[in-house]
Amino acid sequence: MPEQQQPYEPERAVAGTGMGGTMDLGASEAVTLEKTPGGPGGPEGGGPDGGPGPQDKPRSLWSDAWHDLRRNPVFIVSALVILFLVVISVWPSLIASGSPLKCDLARAQEGSRSGHPFGFNGQGCDVYTRTVYGARTSVAVGVLATLGVAVLGSVLGGLAGFFGGAGDAVLSRITDVFFAIPVVLGGLVLLSVITSNTVWPVIGFIVLLGWPQISRIARGSVITAKQNDYVQAARALGASNSRLLLRHIAPNAVAPVIVVATIALGTYISLEATLSFLGVGLKPPSVSWGIDISAAAPYVRNAPHALLWPSGALAVTVLAFIMLGDAVRDALDPKLR
Repeated sequence: MPEQQQPYEPERAVAGTGMGGTMDLGASEAVTLEKTPGGPGGPEGGGPDGGPGPQDKPRSLWSDAWHDLRRNPVFIVSALVILFLVVISVWPSLIASGSPLKCDLARAQEGSRSGHPFGFNGQGCDVYTRTVYGARTSVAVGVLATLGVAVLGSVLGGLAGFFGGAGDAVLSRITDVFFAIPVVLGGLVLLSVITSNTVWPVIGFIVLLGWPQISRIARGSVITAKQNDYVQAARALGASNSRLLLRHIAPNAVAPVIVVATIALGTYISLEATLSFLGVGLKPPSVSWGIDISAAAPYVRNAPHALLWPSGALAVTVLAFIMLGDAVRDALDPKLR
């Protein structure tokens, strides 16, 4: 005889079996299952609807990287230093009330005194004020040059790596030519004929000689990413080239570019100071750490403080960006996990 169907009881619950079916549970059993750590709604289980809870959601590469960076003291220290540099670059008057161009020859090469903690340089200018205002030039050159290098190099390298063929071969030979040009010598030749006192010639020169490195990194990342199964599946489903590049390849190939660009930012700041020291970068009356170092070098025995402070500020800035790049590289490299 067929089993008699039990009447519906409001106090009973229906629970999933895990195999697509359901089973009836009493009210007390349902509450017990609901409180089980591995059961639905439990602290280690899924959500109230039986699906995956917040702790069950897989984290992406970027969320994993941010999770590691927040616990990395190197990243925290370097980020705080860079944040301070950015703030004083935008609002130098917050900590320096004087003018970097106001000089008094009667105070030339004097040491620290009240209101002038860093002393005066050979022209009688306040070293503290010039050091603070010099951060604006260095940070502006570093950030803008890095953005230009990253955008130009990523676009050219990404397209060459995705399409390949003759365009890839031509771009590879062009990058080889740029790699053969000494950076400092190229700056002496190209910038010596420019008389502009703005930062744009220096930024343009850095972008001109810096994009091949990013281009080669982007090209290799795109070539590696486009061979993955999910890209081949999207191509088989009829995805266009633009969709493949923007939705599937670029998000998975941009990490090495970010790492290299972050480390290179500190190098570009050092390069600007080197070119300004040699007299072909920024020129007076512009305020730059490289200009101050060059002006203080002949008086290093009589006024070492005029050389010490801008040199120290430059070293700390470059070190902060390099440390930030190292921390980002460690966070984004799956092999180090």
